Amino acid sequence: MDDMSPKSSSGRFRKWFKRKHKNKQKHKQPDPYNYLDGLSDGEDEGDYIMEDVYISSFEMDPCTSTNELRIFVGTWNVAGRSPVGSLAVDLEEWLKPQDAADIYVLGFQEIVPLKTRTVIGAEDPTEATNWNLLIGKTLNENFGCPWLTPMLNPVSSDNYQYVKVPDSERRASFSGVIDSTLMRGRWITQYHQQLVLGGSKYKLMASKKMVGVFISVWMKKELLKKYCVSNVKVSSVACGIMGYLGNKGSVSVSMSIEGTSFCFIAAHLASGEKNGDEGRRNRQVSEIFKRASFPRSAKDDDNRHPLTILGHDQIFWFGDLNYRLDLEDNLARDLIKKQDWKALQGFDQLRKEQEDGGVFEGWREGNIKFAPTYKYSSSNCNRYSGGLPNRSGEKQRTPAWCDRILWYGKGVKLLSYFRSESKFSDHRPVSAQFSTQIEVMKSTNSRFLDKETNFHNIMPPEQIGPSINNEEGKPTLLSLIVKDTESSSTHMQVGFEEASLFRNLLSSLTFCQTWLYELAVSWM
Repeated sequence: MDDMSPKSSSGRFRKWFKRKHKNKQKHKQPDPYNYLDGLSDGEDEGDYIMEDVYISSFEMDPCTSTNELRIFVGTWNVAGRSPVGSLAVDLEEWLKPQDAADIYVLGFQEIVPLKTRTVIGAEDPTEATNWNLLIGKTLNENFGCPWLTPMLNPVSSDNYQYVKVPDSERRASFSGVIDSTLMRGRWITQYHQQLVLGGSKYKLMASKKMVGVFISVWMKKELLKKYCVSNVKVSSVACGIMGYLGNKGSVSVSMSIEGTSFCFIAAHLASGEKNGDEGRRNRQVSEIFKRASFPRSAKDDDNRHPLTILGHDQIFWFGDLNYRLDLEDNLARDLIKKQDWKALQGFDQLRKEQEDGGVFEGWREGNIKFAPTYKYSSSNCNRYSGGLPNRSGEKQRTPAWCDRILWYGKGVKLLSYFRSESKFSDHRPVSAQFSTQIEVMKSTNSRFLDKETNFHNIMPPEQIGPSINNEEGKPTLLSLIVKDTESSSTHMQVGFEEASLFRNLLSSLTFCQTWLYELAVSWM
């Protein structure tokens, strides 16, 4: 009884019916009106009949449907600046929460200055926490929801992963927080608002920081009730100085929604516009593919999840990829003035490397219909840095589309690809909105249920005994079959007492309309 696997239950069921059928054939004259009697007692025919029953009732492929999810993916190099209160307006314009997506995936670069102390020293979660607070506030307050998650359950780590908590434990934990808070006499009004209004609309699913590279993934809380979200994992790959420091590299999030696996990679690749610098970027991409991993753990569910980036169904790669324009500075600026984006894309390193098979071969990107996003003057204006005449103290940089969003996999449709106009840093934020398809089970998959549930699916409610959880109730038909099978496995002979037990059980049922009942009776 310990083995509850679908194969063992269906195997017992098949053997039980086979024994009944063979025993009947020895003591009964053929019935010309019963097609089963026209078959011989040979092993092949019996296997064929029971295989039909087995396929019909236990091994039907689960029916799936596809549901749509809207995903917002954004990337922004914030030039080492901390989030400040005035940034809320810029963030709202960037995230466009009025066009509420189901999932927000945000990647940042340089959330801390890339100095020796921050690159070599221990990770400090302060800036990651501040960004998460601001993102959560922006996403939730636009829907009239009080943003209290940081008060109730502050995200104090740079490596946050969503873990599903049973409803009973979640209620107990929430109650405990309220009680302790009320005892301290703080935030009473806010807690009352949360209880009345139902809390925040978006839930932080995963967050990971590596030096200045940072990823933050948010999902509508209603989706956590509607879909099975599992195996949320994070990974980081440092491939900067000496190939192993975190000033360059990636942070990634892996997660599964129902039957579809997602991977989100926020990256910051090698800078530089000298000849050959694109090769360094290509090698870093290759390193990230090789070294990013999402190993299994004891806390994982039974569904197998991808271990590598390319094992996922839908993959999104975004960040300051630093690919430049192979074009003289003055010619690039002339094309920008003309807004001739198509001509400018002909000199884009990333597009050329893709075409030559050097990197991201087979990946897709939206048509770029916006101005290059780097490098803007630090004087809080819309002027590109450098140019002629060169202003003192400014770096001479040819404008380029450094900030990009790419994707790979089926079931992904790009809805929009655009930049925002925040002057917070020398990069402009870039965003893409996607419509994605996920596989959702239409009906209950019997392969993941126990014997009792399997049988309930093929018998009318009137003929099913009390629930398996009701230990004092009458035995159900299936439990007696299983018991009968197990006891029979130690006794090679099948006696008439066994058949009598089954007859009495069936005769005690007041109503039977299924083919299984008729088939069982005909075989006695």
